[in-house]
Amino acid sequence: MRIASLLPSSTEIVCALGFESALVARSHECDYPAAVRSLPAVTAPKFNPDGRSYEIDQRVKAILQEATSVYRIDADLLKTLAPDVIVTQAQCEVCAVSLAEVERVACEFLDVPARIISLEPNALADVFADFQRVADALGAPERGRALVTALRTRMAAIAERAAPLPKPTVATIEWIEPLMSAGNWMPELVEMAGGDNLFGVAGAHSPWLTWPELIAADPDVIVILPCGYDMSTTERELPALTEQPAWAALRAVQTGHVYIADGNQYFNRPGPRLAESLEILAEILHPEHFNYGHEGVGWRRL
Repeated sequence: MRIASLLPSSTEIVCALGFESALVARSHECDYPAAVRSLPAVTAPKFNPDGRSYEIDQRVKAILQEATSVYRIDADLLKTLAPDVIVTQAQCEVCAVSLAEVERVACEFLDVPARIISLEPNALADVFADFQRVADALGAPERGRALVTALRTRMAAIAERAAPLPKPTVATIEWIEPLMSAGNWMPELVEMAGGDNLFGVAGAHSPWLTWPELIAADPDVIVILPCGYDMSTTERELPALTEQPAWAALRAVQTGHVYIADGNQYFNRPGPRLAESLEILAEILHPEHFNYGHEGVGWRRL
């Protein structure tokens, strides 16, 4: 079996299921486990990914006005690598190469037809269903069931411990300029970690957020976890938030409950490390009850 994984979360799923040695290609963003970085990358962005969050947002929107995907596939390299399984997604047009583009390239360039597994994780249940879908396609359904059971059990234990605790109101910031709150599986993770999620609906795409809305909600806790950003990149973008006139008056700012987290490695990836994402949120919201050792690596106080 020869597997091409075209997004970071699916690469982590394939590896968690025990098929790392079968991977022959990855996306340009796949970087975990560390060993996959040695694999050839068959995708690349059509835009310059460097710059401020506002500039990146404008570049992506401009491309989407003319094309269905903001990423390209190296069709010749993919043909040379000859995968018989390609794992991609249909959930987010700006997260990875589009399903339509994958299907086109596979049809036009591959000498031998490849099976395409398309993931679409909107809510947490969809994430677990995708684990099983990949496992079934790779001929290891029992591994999928074992992985899902282990993660569900691990996450349910956290939710059970957090359930009786006070629930601070929480705003999760998934993009800084323009403001966007986290949707999809994130509202569920916030609730499981013992918080009251203010913006975003479970199972729905992440919504844009206005400053008047954030000010009116005045959250107890703000967690900043931009899509695709590590903590260092997020810190460089913070002036777009902290220099806003209303920022200093927010309750979370005044009480010291603003946090930045590694959105790229954890929260933005609907893979096995959503369990670690839940642990991070639990540490942030209830540090007196949870300590998994993620502070300084997966999150830190602003």
